[in-house]
Amino acid sequence: MAVTPNARLTSLQVMQDAPVIPVIVLNDVAHAVPMARALVAGGIRMLEVTLRTPQALACMEAIAKEVPGAVVGAGTVRSAADAAAAAKAGAQFAVSPGYTRTVGQACRDHGLSLLPGVATGSEIMMAQEDGYTELKFFPAMQAGGPAMLKAWAGPFFDVKFCPTGGVTPGNAADFLSLPNVACVGGSWLVPGDALAQGDWARIEALAREASQLPRSK
Repeated sequence: MAVTPNARLTSLQVMQDAPVIPVIVLNDVAHAVPMARALVAGGIRMLEVTLRTPQALACMEAIAKEVPGAVVGAGTVRSAADAAAAAKAGAQFAVSPGYTRTVGQACRDHGLSLLPGVATGSEIMMAQEDGYTELKFFPAMQAGGPAMLKAWAGPFFDVKFCPTGGVTPGNAADFLSLPNVACVGGSWLVPGDALAQGDWARIEALAREASQLPRSK
């Protein structure tokens, strides 16, 4: 998919761009741009920068301004204020650990595509009532793993999932082989030690491997 900076993306386009969306935790703004360039060079362009550190918004802003091939997303969006701040920083999509209608409406108001977090059938139904059919399954392994997704495939045949939480290079293929999984979320693409050491070549290599993981058609 061709990525156009500042173009409005659907949630499905975000999920379909690559097999893995990296879940990124940044503590140093100086790491943001070279890390993003390494991920893009490796074929990963949808970048979920989590709102777990005070530096997260500044990191998003730097990536959005300086890495034209990247599409910045905000992770750990839990409130309307988070959505507003992420959009102001240049995010084009949002990922939430759960779902509330307030968060859903705020993301719509600010032009952010949203992958709402769900872990139960009731949460899926609530998200669907509000028009969301591309969802984050979180925490994936703790909430039932591939077996749960297989069970959901019948009643929720029209939903696509991005399992996140406990997904690793060792089990990613088990998720990606499922027809209701569009991609997975994983933190292994951006290891903390690689960030600390400025080992951008390692991050690029991990991104390239992840970008080539096979998916169900």
